[in-house]
Amino acid sequence: MKYIDEFRDGEIAQKLATVIAREVNPARRYHFMEFCGGHTHAISRYGVSDLLPDNVRMIHGPGCPVCVLPIGRVDQAIRLALEHGVTLCTYGDCLRVPASDGLSLLKAKAQGGDIRMIYSCADAVALAQQNPEKQVVFFAIGFETTTPPTAVAIKQAVALGLKNFSVLCCHVLTPPAIASIMEGVDEQLQLDGFVGPAHVSTIIGSRPYEPFAAQYRKPVVIAGFEPLDVLLAIRMLIRQVNEGRAEVENEFVRAVDRDGNRKAQALMDEVFELRESFEWRGLGSLPHSARRIRAEFAECNAERRFALAYQPVADHKGCDCGEILRGVKRPQECKLFGTVCTPENPIGSCMVSSEGACAAHYTYGRYKDV
Repeated sequence: MKYIDEFRDGEIAQKLATVIAREVNPARRYHFMEFCGGHTHAISRYGVSDLLPDNVRMIHGPGCPVCVLPIGRVDQAIRLALEHGVTLCTYGDCLRVPASDGLSLLKAKAQGGDIRMIYSCADAVALAQQNPEKQVVFFAIGFETTTPPTAVAIKQAVALGLKNFSVLCCHVLTPPAIASIMEGVDEQLQLDGFVGPAHVSTIIGSRPYEPFAAQYRKPVVIAGFEPLDVLLAIRMLIRQVNEGRAEVENEFVRAVDRDGNRKAQALMDEVFELRESFEWRGLGSLPHSARRIRAEFAECNAERRFALAYQPVADHKGCDCGEILRGVKRPQECKLFGTVCTPENPIGSCMVSSEGACAAHYTYGRYKDV
């Protein structure tokens, strides 16, 4: 299989669904969490859940980078644009994440903030080169997948001698979030295994998941983003559960190995170090779960350059994003879902990105709620 349409073959998907139905134990239930926004989107878009037996349930986890971004960090970015007058650059989904006082970066832009959507952090470096009189700040978010490009941008800015470029670093780590989910498993949340993230695993490899499988006795199967990838990973998880195994297996062998991208890992370690703690939306403050810029690159640290203090902010009282990110609730169980909270008017972060559980269900699954 070499082409994308081969991984979306409906006939093969039906055959895989038949095999899964034959292999499940009808006397038990299976609960698997996908820990990747891309998987959440694929499961909803291609109707993967509809192909599964009734006793196999997929649970959305905190794998969408925009969704786990806390309000306080967006507030920092807004303050940079409105109070410090910087040119703030970030990726498109960040613009619509709800912040304090009914604001978002998009609304702050409407108030006069110089806020720009970019496709690559290299665009922010180029903008700083072209406008030496302006302070340019890149609002960097995301998991291990987007962290190496930020490291490259910082090193490039230093090499070019740019004094007007800095980064508001909010890059987070996948393993601590998985550990947090596992430690919080109780009668509210039953889990039998994880569909491991795809792009993140191309960077960190499969090795970092091995301690979770061993400590918590939960299997992990790393999967690609296509529907056949996800179905095959679910079958592999079911087999492990049936056989009493808890191992890390790799379905996404065409892109992931055990050690990951060592060059990217070395680059991240050169430019960044671990924060003592970092607040996640829905998960609270997790120790050693995010990165900050090392002292050697302090000139590119926007938090230090502009003396930014972090202030935690509670989510909207009616929003259930926190419970949805932890897998405790489904999107349709939030009373705001599909009424006042829609992709056009998101109240919570899970409705912002197409990878968010609420946005994915609103787009592809809400017809089933009627």
